[in-house]
Amino acid sequence: MTHTADIPANVLANQSEIVVTTRAPFRERLSWALYDFSNTIFSMNIATLFFAVWLVKDVGASNTMAAVATSVSSVLVVLSIPVFGAISDATRRRKPWVVGFTLVAVIMTAIMGIVGQTMVPLIGEAVINPTVTTYALAGLPALAILSAFVLANWAYQGAMPFYNAMMFELVPSNELGRLSGLGTALGYVGSIVGVLLVSPFFNGALPVVGVLPDTATTFLHSIVPFTRHAGRVSTFVPTAFLFLLFSLPLFIFCRDHYARRDVKRVEWREAFRGVAETLRDSRRYPGALRFLLASFLYQDAIGTIIGFMALYAVKAMGFAEGAEITLFIVLTIPAAIGSYFLGKVVDRKGPKKTLVFTVASWVILLIAMIVVPNQLLFWLVGAGIGLIFGGVATAERPLLLTLIPEAEAARFFSLMVLSSRAAAIAGPLIWGFTVDGLEPSMGTGFAYRAAVVTVTISMLLSLILLWKVPDKWREQLEV
Repeated sequence: MTHTADIPANVLANQSEIVVTTRAPFRERLSWALYDFSNTIFSMNIATLFFAVWLVKDVGASNTMAAVATSVSSVLVVLSIPVFGAISDATRRRKPWVVGFTLVAVIMTAIMGIVGQTMVPLIGEAVINPTVTTYALAGLPALAILSAFVLANWAYQGAMPFYNAMMFELVPSNELGRLSGLGTALGYVGSIVGVLLVSPFFNGALPVVGVLPDTATTFLHSIVPFTRHAGRVSTFVPTAFLFLLFSLPLFIFCRDHYARRDVKRVEWREAFRGVAETLRDSRRYPGALRFLLASFLYQDAIGTIIGFMALYAVKAMGFAEGAEITLFIVLTIPAAIGSYFLGKVVDRKGPKKTLVFTVASWVILLIAMIVVPNQLLFWLVGAGIGLIFGGVATAERPLLLTLIPEAEAARFFSLMVLSSRAAAIAGPLIWGFTVDGLEPSMGTGFAYRAAVVTVTISMLLSLILLWKVPDKWREQLEV
């Protein structure tokens, strides 16, 4: 039941539903969108670019160790978010969860940098005055670093459902696309800016531009602690600082507009029952369950390849020191362009055809990644991946809406998000076991290419499932 005393005049109350009819102040909307900028700094620098390469290449951990850490963080998300989400839904409070998870991610990211320089010998590319030449991470240092990463990645992922839910209180429903688009655009910018601001701490250079003067790098190392030794480990503390800095506008200017203060007891156990019921109910809508299974498979493949692509570039393709940074910056540009044009394709050809095209393109490009013999062709494959990267997010939500009643959208979208987090458990583990199992006998290049084969199989299976999902888009247009 909606307590209308808590609801201002700019919304309509209908039982437990709140319909926003006016925009929140521009400052608040911009502050919300800027969080996309801040969290992609963590996503690019830690989840994608620097951490896995540092862990495996610099300090001698195994691929399996990195994969287990990623998978454990996803397990924590799957187990905790339904409970926290139930509490948040009952109280209509989102901001405290975003703030809390963000602070945990920031603190744990900083701890990764501190422990990585105090409990582990200085070693790795671009490190100033390394203390050892070889090292294999193990024991207490491994436990401390991996635990900090697990908590940081869990908190980063955990903040996202609550951050997304805040959007619905900021603008009317017919303006959600524009606000979401602003956040997405700022996210692409954030991924580039974050790498540019952190790269000097790694090797004293800016991608594309080149080496900075010694006075500039000395100044940077003097103002940010735990960075004076350089190397990838010195990017963690600056990333934590930037994540916090650009999250502050949301912390300060955003608020929960329709929070309830009368909730005494939250039936959080219902959250898990709700997931099972939604999965069971999906059988009533032709194609819904098939689509959810396909989504699980392609999310598994995409999450795995993005998480290990930097390591693949360094280990399998022999990218020189720091070159993988330039690779990811450059490939973000076609990602932004491709997302825009694929959005137009969704409007003209429908979400199913767009998603099938995107997943089929992924299959072709992953096969190309396996067989390309040199770095130039790898750049071209990477550019292709960038162009189609936004296609999944652009098409999958509209496609799901064609398969289910609009009144069921919220719980099916929640299930899809939970599925994507569950998918992030299996893929990294399969990758790690494949590389570590084959590398000693078959060599590095073969082992990493074999790992990409496992990802390609997952993507191909998702394409087969998608092929038979009903295409109801055009008939719904004609209604």
